[in-house]
Amino acid sequence: MMTAQQAAQRGIALMDLTTLNNSDDVATITRLCESARTDFGHPAALCVFPELVVWTKLELERLGLTAIKVATVTNFPEGHANVERAVAETERAVAVGADEVDVVFPWRALQAGDSDIGFALVQSVKRACGEVPLKVIIESGELKTPELIKQASEIAIAAGADFIKTSTGKVPVNATLEAAEVMLTAIKNSGQQVGFKAAGGVRSAADVAAYLTLAEQIMGADWVTAEHFRFGASSLLGNLVGTLTGGSSPAEIKGY
Repeated sequence: MMTAQQAAQRGIALMDLTTLNNSDDVATITRLCESARTDFGHPAALCVFPELVVWTKLELERLGLTAIKVATVTNFPEGHANVERAVAETERAVAVGADEVDVVFPWRALQAGDSDIGFALVQSVKRACGEVPLKVIIESGELKTPELIKQASEIAIAAGADFIKTSTGKVPVNATLEAAEVMLTAIKNSGQQVGFKAAGGVRSAADVAAYLTLAEQIMGADWVTAEHFRFGASSLLGNLVGTLTGGSSPAEIKGY
């Protein structure tokens, strides 16, 4: 059984430390980058708006944290069905140096019965990414039903997603264990090398332990690495550091 300390240590290394607020500026990013250096290692990636990718990379270089990837978002947060717009945003994100792209799936179109546009959008955005890994946000909390969550996952995987991700963190219901089980099972059944990202609502070592245990049960313990599994969060880092130090959490960057 995983202890809180073990979960906290693993959670830090699997985290996409995130800030996606309209008020974000270079000062926000500087604080985010500085918070990423802890006594217990650093997150796998920082996730920021496209216009802040360059500053994030510069700050990580200044701090000697160049092993941390810089992720960004496109078609965010609405998940429009405009393929050309999503592709153009992705091309710009890749051009400014994003190491990973998180695109929002057109989930409303899927709810309305259109499964083709989701496939076309993910396929086109993946082409625009080239070698840059693509995470597809299916917005599981808005899709609601296991059937739609499964369908969106399968479409994204078939269209070339490198990860499928639960949520934008901008809706009332974000990551849940129920949605995670559906999505991880879809990955397992696909036989593809696709990762999973739980985003929004993961706030404690206990939450981390629950998701890691579920992923290990479905995919196997060896699968749960930063190459296949991520948490998207902001307050989680401070809480995990607090768990490991036995004290209170340091100041948090408010993102999700």
